[in-house]
Parts: sequence; C-alpha cells; structure tokens
Amino acid sequence: MPHPRNPGVELDVDWVNSSCVNLPSIERRAASHKVRRSIKMEWQAAWYLRAVTCIDLTTLSGDDTESNVKRLCFKAKAPIRRDILKKLGVEDKKITTGAVCVYPSRVKDALKHLKGTGIPIASVAAGFPAGQTPMEQRLEEIRYAVGEGATEIDIVITRPLVLGAKWQELYDEVKAMREACGEAHLKTILATGELGTLTNVYKASLVCMMAGADVIKTSTGKEGVNATFPVAITMLRAIREFHDRTGYKVGFKPAGGIRAAKDALAWLAIMKEELGDDWTKPDLFRLGASSLLGDIERQLYHCAFGRYAAGHQLALA
Repeated sequence: MPHPRNPGVELDVDWVNSSCVNLPSIERRAASHKVRRSIKMEWQAAWYLRAVTCIDLTTLSGDDTESNVKRLCFKAKAPIRRDILKKLGVEDKKITTGAVCVYPSRVKDALKHLKGTGIPIASVAAGFPAGQTPMEQRLEEIRYAVGEGATEIDIVITRPLVLGAKWQELYDEVKAMREACGEAHLKTILATGELGTLTNVYKASLVCMMAGADVIKTSTGKEGVNATFPVAITMLRAIREFHDRTGYKVGFKPAGGIRAAKDALAWLAIMKEELGDDWTKPDLFRLGASSLLGDIERQLYHCAFGRYAAGHQLALA
C-alpha cells in the first residue's frame, strides 16, 4: 500500500460507547444515492476500468480445484479482452484485478499461477464464514495461509462479541489476528447482516480499526443480508471519523450480491463522495465479487464497439 498501514491504537471504550447512528438520516442518504448520481457515457469506460482494478476476484466453493484457481488467475491477469482495451486506447495500462481470493488450501495454486505478476493473493481464514471455531485454530489458519504465500487475509469476527457489547474481547481478538498476519494485510469481515443494528456496525468498525485492521469488510457473502448502502455509509463514516482522529487510513470492502456493472459505479461514487479520491483506488477500496467482472467486460465491449457482445464472446471469470 502506498500509504502507511494502520498500526492500531489503544481501545477507547468511551469513544465506542458514545457512538450512535441516526438511522433515518442514513436511510435517506442511501435511498437518494443511486437515483441522483449517474456517470455520463464518455466517462463510463474509465470508471468501469477503475472498478476492474478494485475487484477481489473470488472463488470460495467446496469443489475448488487447481484448474478452477488457474482459470481465475488467468482472468485476473487479463480481465478485459485485448481488443476492447486497444479500442479504448488503454492497452498499455496493464490492467489487472485488485487481487485473487481463495481458501487457504488453494493459496499455493494461486501463488504458482500468479508468479511474477504482482497481483495480491488474498485468503479467507479464521473460521470463515461463521467464525465459531476455537481461537487458536483460527490463528493457526491465518499463519498457515500466510506461510503458503497469502499477502492479504480476510478474517471473520466473532459476532456474539458485538451483540454482547464485549468490546475489549473483540479488540483483543482482532489484535491477535493482526499479529498472526505479520506483513500480510488484514481485512476484517464484520458480517453486518448478523449484527442487529447500524449502531452495532459503527461500533464494531471502530473497534476493529483500533485493533489494527487494514480494511473493514461488510460481509462474507454467505449471510442472508450482505453489502447494502445503509451499512456502507455507516462503515464509511466510521472510517472517516477514525482517520480524522488518528490520521490513519483504513480501506473498505463491500462483498456479497454485487453483480451488475452499474452497481460497481454506484459503489465507486459513494466512496468518492464520502471519503474522497484516495478511497476509489485498490489499496483502499475493494469489491468482493465472483460474477461482477463479466458484466463490466460486457459494458466495456459496448463502450468500445457500440453493441453488446454475445455470451460466447467473453471469457468466463
């Protein structure tokens, strides 16, 4: 990352407990966002390409094999067809996805097929997706993934700690996971759909950032409710307050249910509006998605050639 990592700060329980979310205001802001913001046609291609560079191209299936990961890595290295890039005049930009995200057992496969590219390898860990395994096993899974070559670790927090307002225990948990990551960057999944209230989401965001999270993430993608704009606005404003108070920048990653190219534009727009341009780049913003890239490539084909491609013309992600 071009900016200094968030080293974490001491837990400030008074700050956490004094935090409160204005639900009607957040809901109004979220409801108005997608209808009042649009990207004009001449700028859409650039925004789509920026979105591609922020995607964590993901496969988290029980039947993942090396061939699945190899295909994913190939797509990460060349996410957009060369003729599309040439037509748009950006064939020299070396566009790749933000990272490839896999299970710990598949990290070595990703390392093999991404060698020399500089594309980060992310791994879920720490009892993903439920986070209900014993702490020592969760830490060992993190250390295993890092040892295999992962440069980013997506961990899950223990949701009952948030629901019970056990902020010291949550802080200690995330801090221990940060230490287990070493030089690998820590992305902390809040599983916001299971936290009950937006105030809980805000408080959990603060505690995770205090404990040293490099990125806070909405969801595992496995919950009933995943990335929503009310949740995003809540987390983004926690990031802004943390930055204002400490000077440390923390990234954001929405995940789950983001499939359409127009949704990617809406996410980029809200990052720009709430936090500024720095948070529209892959070191501070990621999109957790497995099928989004296909629709973005389809829209870029339209931007380049003035018509939509047939399904068989674009490679599967």
